[in-house]
Amino acid sequence: MTDDKLAVLIDADNVPYKNVKEMLEEISKNGTPTIKRIYADWTKPTVSGWKNVLLENAITPIQQYSYTTGKNSSDSALIIDAMDILYSEKVNGFCIVSSDSDFTRLATRLREAGMNVIGFGEKKTPKPFISACDKFIYLEILNDTEESEKESENTVTKKTEKPKRKKEPLSKVDGRTIKLITESINDLGDEDGWTFLGNLGSFIIKKKPDFDPRNFGFPKLLPLIKSIGKIEIDERETGVNNIRHIYVKVK
Repeated sequence: MTDDKLAVLIDADNVPYKNVKEMLEEISKNGTPTIKRIYADWTKPTVSGWKNVLLENAITPIQQYSYTTGKNSSDSALIIDAMDILYSEKVNGFCIVSSDSDFTRLATRLREAGMNVIGFGEKKTPKPFISACDKFIYLEILNDTEESEKESENTVTKKTEKPKRKKEPLSKVDGRTIKLITESINDLGDEDGWTFLGNLGSFIIKKKPDFDPRNFGFPKLLPLIKSIGKIEIDERETGVNNIRHIYVKVK
């Protein structure tokens, strides 16, 4: 948790409205969302699902009419607002919520100005936009359960309910993932090869902004590392309040 003030700018045309509450909770781990705006042509029925969500989460809707068929005018409005906010110097970072690669240049420009840029989008988000962010989080991982396609009937109340089930991971721990982790451990390792786990997570994200243990079905980095089996783990107690620091080394 940091004290950074964040501007949250949402492209309603390119992200679903479900899991918005979980998304805002995730943003709160990285700072305080002081500005929350969402962009769309609100006369269109395709964005009607957002309206209740906006009220519940205090997100300000910005109306942008679609003047030309096939063109997303919301992109321009979001970009203009982002630059206005940048020069107002009211925030320390931006959260851009979209699965659209059109915001790649915006993310790059904001980072050039010293802003921390966190992207949120679906798994289909193009790589250029992901790479342009300091950190990118897939919306699909924010809720680790999903509704079953089969409805079960409650025999007492005679109502149907959709039972929850564990979501399948977005990715598998493959050779590239293992190589990314082990090489990062070696890059940061001391003379004996040991690396502080807290530094490792931040370093990997610098290499791969969309890296997140939750993508692989793990809540944290340590369980993911334990599943690999090629990495030695050492828990060390400090002299202050018996706090334990975890170090890792490639076997």
